Amino acid sequence: MNRKLSYKLAVIGFLIVLLLVPLFMIGGLIQDRQYQRDSVVRDIAQSSSFAQQITGPMLVVPYRKIERRWKTEEGKSFQEISQVNGHLYFLPETFDLNANIDTELRSRGIYEARLFHANSHINGHFEIPANWGITEDFEDYRFEPAFLVVGISDIRGIEKGLQLQLNDQRLDFAAGTKLGWMSGGVHALLPGVDGKVKSVLNYAFDLSLQGTEQLQVLPVGRTTSVAMAANWPHPSFDGNYLPVSRKIDAGGFSARWQTSFFSTNLEDALTQCVVNDKCNMFNGRAFGVSFIDPVDQYLKSERAIKYALLFIALTFAGFFLFEVLKGLSVHPIQYGLVGVALAFFYLLLLSLSEHLGFAMAYGLSAMGCVLLIGFYLCHVLHSAFRGMGFALGLAMLYGMLYGLLTAEDYALLMGSLLLFALLGVFMVLTRRLDWYGVGQVRLP
Repeated sequence: MNRKLSYKLAVIGFLIVLLLVPLFMIGGLIQDRQYQRDSVVRDIAQSSSFAQQITGPMLVVPYRKIERRWKTEEGKSFQEISQVNGHLYFLPETFDLNANIDTELRSRGIYEARLFHANSHINGHFEIPANWGITEDFEDYRFEPAFLVVGISDIRGIEKGLQLQLNDQRLDFAAGTKLGWMSGGVHALLPGVDGKVKSVLNYAFDLSLQGTEQLQVLPVGRTTSVAMAANWPHPSFDGNYLPVSRKIDAGGFSARWQTSFFSTNLEDALTQCVVNDKCNMFNGRAFGVSFIDPVDQYLKSERAIKYALLFIALTFAGFFLFEVLKGLSVHPIQYGLVGVALAFFYLLLLSLSEHLGFAMAYGLSAMGCVLLIGFYLCHVLHSAFRGMGFALGLAMLYGMLYGLLTAEDYALLMGSLLLFALLGVFMVLTRRLDWYGVGQVRLP
């Protein structure tokens, strides 16, 4: 291969490597702006309420138990008596939750956080066994009044007073759970509940709850049914269980979950939480919805910049084809200026998307770069037709990139087909080229 051609290829490769520096800097700027956005979201949540998880209701019975043990010392036997404090826990036989959710945006500067207001109706029933289910040494137990506890991860989000309907009684909730392992929530004392006889307790209450970005529910019932409907059309269903049915349209979504003790094994998880202080398994069985923004400009800008090196390489390859096929000379500085213009596209995309939205920012940034590079190439390539043709090809590449960014599930397939097609175009254009004679082409 001609020495000048080898030199030109080496310079082009060096320019591509050199252009990685501003691309890495822009990538770091994207991460920094994303971190600032996340910090503002946390600050807004700190001022209102964080993501919410509803745990319960559960019926809790505090008790004191007399324990007797026979001991032998110095050949004498005697009975040692001690007292143990604890709680009995009862999960509901049925747990039904119906939630209507409205979302809103809270802004701080150019950043926004999505809050929700969930108006829920919760009802079901407990089946209490005789003697609280204790079959041995019942006379050694002393019971305190039972209470109903509902865990709420951030009680600041409770928007209205809570009142419990228990059979024919109406009881007020109080703040706190009275349980060391459950940090946030409310409880209602049940002074009229007597566990000596088998009984059924029907419960119902309304819960108006505010939170940020995510609402989850722990399926505490032996049979659990949860229905949610919201005015947000881009839900992300997460947690250990997906909805058994869902409907999503432009006006919002509705979804329904159904679980049982067979699928959740929640009683064992609760025992591990209370006895061994291992509550991750218990709390980790929750499910719910996240109110995500599908047009996350930082995530899409980060994905877009991953294709920057490909864009620069394809543009330089186009210049090189003009040189070897048309006998033109493109100076390395001209290569570099066009490469810098391509890098500036990502900086424009990031800055504009914070104010105009990603789609509008992408269109304006791409149009600006295509017009600038097209105008410049009309003079570099000594032809308005060639310059505008090159700009048209660049515009098509930007359009294909936008398709890759929006079609997340098919991004790899579309990218592979695009690269294969471009390779085919390059091979077709150079199929008759005498590479040994390329040295006769005038190269700077």
